[in-house]
Amino acid sequence: MSTQINLLSVFITLLCATGLSAQNSDFSSCSAAFLDQKMIVDEYTTTGKCVIASDATGKLSVRPVELESGKDPIPGKKIDFKVAVRNGDSRTLMLLSEKTYKEIDIQEVLKECRKGDYIVVITLERLWAVPHSEILVE
Repeated sequence: MSTQINLLSVFITLLCATGLSAQNSDFSSCSAAFLDQKMIVDEYTTTGKCVIASDATGKLSVRPVELESGKDPIPGKKIDFKVAVRNGDSRTLMLLSEKTYKEIDIQEVLKECRKGDYIVVITLERLWAVPHSEILVE
């Protein structure tokens, strides 16, 4: 199982690195949501889970991420993003604000959420792939 996960992780990394997409520059650079310096998704694979506690603290950001097998992800410089909240019951998506962020206090976002809702990070450039853009609030 661990070998399969490692192979899948390598495949996703290669996919992001080579820019295999509809257009060469579209969604060709890997990025992820971070809380302070820690990537939120538990593993950067197709089965990775993005979960945050309803009482979490810190700064939410979206950053390019460099992935090396067996090593912690290396975050790059913060990139511009917007934040939305997806209601857990109705699945309705609501933009939190018209503002564009490089980082935002997670408590500012969580005060608009209930357990079961999702925080959604939205990039503003087609360059950034964010396969784990929805973060479950527990």
